[in-house]
Amino acid sequence: MIDHVAIRTRHIAEALQFYDAAIAALGGGVKLDFPKEQNDGRAERIYGRDVLSFGLIEVDANAPDGLPVHLAFSARTHAEVDAFYKAAMAAGGRDNGGPGPRPQYGENCYAAFVFDPDGNNIEAVCFTPE
Repeated sequence: MIDHVAIRTRHIAEALQFYDAAIAALGGGVKLDFPKEQNDGRAERIYGRDVLSFGLIEVDANAPDGLPVHLAFSARTHAEVDAFYKAAMAAGGRDNGGPGPRPQYGENCYAAFVFDPDGNNIEAVCFTPE
């Protein structure tokens, strides 16, 4: 059910070096790379083997402790993504990007993002064409 997870880091250079090596040892590698100049001032790298599965997101060095996580649940259809968003919002979630295509993450990517009550970025994502 979990599609991918992303963690935040204050030490992007060290984290990239660490995860580049550790994930390569597992047969994975970089699937998407967003330099800070192209990504709202923060670097982001997403790893995987066959599919996207783990990401690093740079945060400001002065960000508070207890950084929120990014967790994505796998949806089977676009309708499930839509239903996730509606249910999460009705249950107290805060909008972080309504349902829609996300071509920057893959040609068939359809996703929705909400913040949970603790500020974690929770996503439902479908990579199946509609």
